[in-house]
Amino acid sequence: MGILEGQVALVTGAGRGFGRAIAERLAQEGASVALLSRSLAELDEVADAIRKAGGTALAVRCDVTDVHAIEVAAAKVKDLLGPVDLLVNNAGVPGPFGPIWHVDPDDWWRAQAIHIRAPMLFMHEVLPGMVERNRGRVICVSAIASRIVAPNLSAYCTGKIAQNRLVAEAAAELAETKVAVFAIDPGFAATQLARDTAADPDARRYFKPLIERIEMHPHAYGEDPDLARCAQRCLDLASGRYDALSGGYFELPDDLDAKLAEKAA
Repeated sequence: MGILEGQVALVTGAGRGFGRAIAERLAQEGASVALLSRSLAELDEVADAIRKAGGTALAVRCDVTDVHAIEVAAAKVKDLLGPVDLLVNNAGVPGPFGPIWHVDPDDWWRAQAIHIRAPMLFMHEVLPGMVERNRGRVICVSAIASRIVAPNLSAYCTGKIAQNRLVAEAAAELAETKVAVFAIDPGFAATQLARDTAADPDARRYFKPLIERIEMHPHAYGEDPDLARCAQRCLDLASGRYDALSGGYFELPDDLDAKLAEKAA
């Protein structure tokens, strides 16, 4: 029996990279996992892998920025798997790259739709049920970019800062319930998203440190240790042991037990 046996988890951006690693780890611990993204072919591959390993998975194509699409997807998940106990907002985009006066404003704003609008819409959709049942957890996959100034990366940094604040606000509003909300940095891995970034002309022109980090990354594609570390962090937060830390943002090196002790003190 896994620690998430009987629970339903919904993971956005679950077709590859960190989203896939998270979904597979949650399934290993007994959760029935709903996999959401716009690419159904990728989702089907992940769902097949989970089922072959003995787990339960449902692939649902969904535009995570569209209210109607989210409502339809959530209804399908509830009908086929049950009400959502754990929401992992993982969908993200890295760009656009370049100075604020260079980037396309529409591209910049579309990035915010994924960084900010999508998590808000999903929380708006699933939190009423969690509050009614007085249990549930939400994890937003943020980034170190949420606490640094990175020139030529304004869309990403702004979106991730907003995610952390959205988590803090939700946690404050949920303080009288047993629903917890967290933000995390997933770490760094040579995911397809990273490879797409390395191939982006503007990223190569304006954000050379990131390109160098991607191209010099020592781990083979899909074999990065941070994939497993991130998935384990999500499982730890999903376990309920750290609900007292609701509203916080955590990076992989953070000692959650130490932070729990500090809060208790």
